[in-house]
Amino acid sequence: MRAGAGPEFCRRPRGVLRGAALTLVFTGVLGTAAATGSLPREERRHEPAPAAATAADRSTVDRAALARAAAEAMADGKSGKKAAEEFVSRSGDRWGAVYDKREYAEFEQALDGSYTGVGLSARRAGRDRVEISRVQPGGPAERAGLRPGDRLTAVDGRPVDGLSVSEIVSLLRGDGVPGSTVGLGVERGRAVWTEPLHRALLAVDPVAVRRLGDGTVLIRVAAFTKGTGEEVRRAVRSAPAGAGVLLDLRGNSGGLLTEARAAASAFLDGGLVATYDIDGQQHAVYAEGGGDTARPLVALIDGGTMSAAELLTGALKDRGRAVTVGSPTFGKGSVQMPSTLPDGSVAEVTVGHYRTPAGHAVDGRGITPDVAGGDRPEERARTVLSGLGGGS
Repeated sequence: MRAGAGPEFCRRPRGVLRGAALTLVFTGVLGTAAATGSLPREERRHEPAPAAATAADRSTVDRAALARAAAEAMADGKSGKKAAEEFVSRSGDRWGAVYDKREYAEFEQALDGSYTGVGLSARRAGRDRVEISRVQPGGPAERAGLRPGDRLTAVDGRPVDGLSVSEIVSLLRGDGVPGSTVGLGVERGRAVWTEPLHRALLAVDPVAVRRLGDGTVLIRVAAFTKGTGEEVRRAVRSAPAGAGVLLDLRGNSGGLLTEARAAASAFLDGGLVATYDIDGQQHAVYAEGGGDTARPLVALIDGGTMSAAELLTGALKDRGRAVTVGSPTFGKGSVQMPSTLPDGSVAEVTVGHYRTPAGHAVDGRGITPDVAGGDRPEERARTVLSGLGGGS
């Protein structure tokens, strides 16, 4: 399951069902996040995962009626996909989406922790400005010398100022074929130029671990792609005895629910991680046993902490396992499920919402940290961790 997003593949949060497995998705959020891909999921029987949405999105979609609308359009010689898009739009489901076969295949590929693109993330910096916010090390954008803060003005000659993030993503990804070329209009100060880039198959490395000077182990998780949970567990197991852990979830837009659960299992000895409903039927997600329940732990969060990252935060906070430091999280707590339409396209629509172990709704509310991070959240987090006995 997944929840969140990364470069060039982030669009909206969604859940993907394979067999009986629902997934949380990474997301790019207008004004704050990204433009380049999608993240992975994992099959899991009997455990559909919560995906995420926003405060304004409380609606659920009648999937049977959606399929009928697509079928009726096709019977009239019209596009089933277009009819489905119009149905989802009218439903008020802000996070619903419809993919054609190629788009969904790319989405599936991204669920394995890789994507085809140029290795950059973009954000809106004002009404008429789109900036590069991050370049992936070793990717085409970095090799071409592009850097954060550069203004992105056009993709293949099409101005981007009036486009949504998802539209920019679509242009950056293009046909999704490694080696294909895309021209980016760039501004840096007074310099203006067009940079031709060749798309490449890029891997996402969402976990970074380092030892701080006071002995603290900093584990930064950028997204919950496939294998992320086990990487977190390895990092915790290999940390020196008594060393505190600073779990940095800032800017983590989500990913696979199963990976968020595995990460929770690194710090919990079983027990509830989250509950959620699908079409009114209640479900629960539990941590695995054997986690490190004694090591001092602080979780760093902010407004970019979304979806599966919020689910993990809620579990650690509600169960008294971690002190949370930073600023309120984004507030994505809706569940999406996919439906294959008669023309082979796939619609992913909202079917429910999830809650933290204490029963708190996340959707549209987010999670308020125990301690405000102020202007120097990491420094504040390290101070709190020291007070717990996890640093000098």
